[in-house]
Amino acid sequence: MNTGAAEDNEVSGHFGADAVQSRLGVRTTLPNDVKVTVEGDFRTSTSTVRLRHAFGEYKNWLMGQTWSNHTAFTGATSVLEFDGVAGNAGLYSRTTQVRYTTGGLSLAAEDPKASITDGPDAVSTKQSIPTFTARYTGKSGPLAFSTSALIQQVGYDTGTQDDTAMGFAVFGSAKFNVTDTVSLQGNVNYTDGANGYLWRSGTNYYGEDAYVDSSGNVETLTGYSANIGASIKAGPGDFNIVYGLTTMDWDDAVDDGLAVGNKHETNSNAFVNYQWSPVTNINLGVQYGYYQVEKVNGDDGDASRVMFAAQYNF
Repeated sequence: MNTGAAEDNEVSGHFGADAVQSRLGVRTTLPNDVKVTVEGDFRTSTSTVRLRHAFGEYKNWLMGQTWSNHTAFTGATSVLEFDGVAGNAGLYSRTTQVRYTTGGLSLAAEDPKASITDGPDAVSTKQSIPTFTARYTGKSGPLAFSTSALIQQVGYDTGTQDDTAMGFAVFGSAKFNVTDTVSLQGNVNYTDGANGYLWRSGTNYYGEDAYVDSSGNVETLTGYSANIGASIKAGPGDFNIVYGLTTMDWDDAVDDGLAVGNKHETNSNAFVNYQWSPVTNINLGVQYGYYQVEKVNGDDGDASRVMFAAQYNF
């Protein structure tokens, strides 16, 4: 499930431990201002190396795989949960792209992420153009902010039938330092035909962007999300608390007769944690997390999890 929530009849009370989040990488600066970054981790089903970042930079240009330009960490609250908080800004993942940055403005053409559902199953999509993104990041006194927008093509072609539509997404992300020891931060997202960029939407990380109606037309699905958190310095570390929610609008699909009752309509989670560094390069943390799912047919489920993490940086 998208949020890790348990159904009412599922067995609860599990313990697990792993080190697959471990990362290894190389960053190097070559002559003529060329920079190269390659990084991988072991978070796969076989614990083999998974490529996270692989990109080169030259002056204002970036080419390769790294965080989507339609992503911001400005308003993110620090959590131990590897999959993050519902409502984080944008894709919150890495993708192949070509990016140009000047000052606080960055523009990119990215690998498209569109998906279409015809009910319980997904329809194979066809995109003829990349996804285009634009982001602006700035700071004014105690306020840091980032905002972004994108457009993408959502289409399919079976050989006998085809159609396309245009989707878009926008987000705002901000952090306000109330004092030297307290900050408030959060994010808000809206998507129409671009739920692949709506973090923790749908049934598995990202929701579908559109569906095909009985006439073969592509109809876009809308969604929105938000989260808000606070961080407080206390003792040797920081307390962090955050709540996030993501919702997709399936009403039109239901009215058109699609069997989407088992789809996730709303995913939410909340976390409270304390993180500290007892010695240089070592970070420790303990966290409580609560997860909840509501489906289109009215079914719901929830789960709780206690986590402990130890991290060594070198």
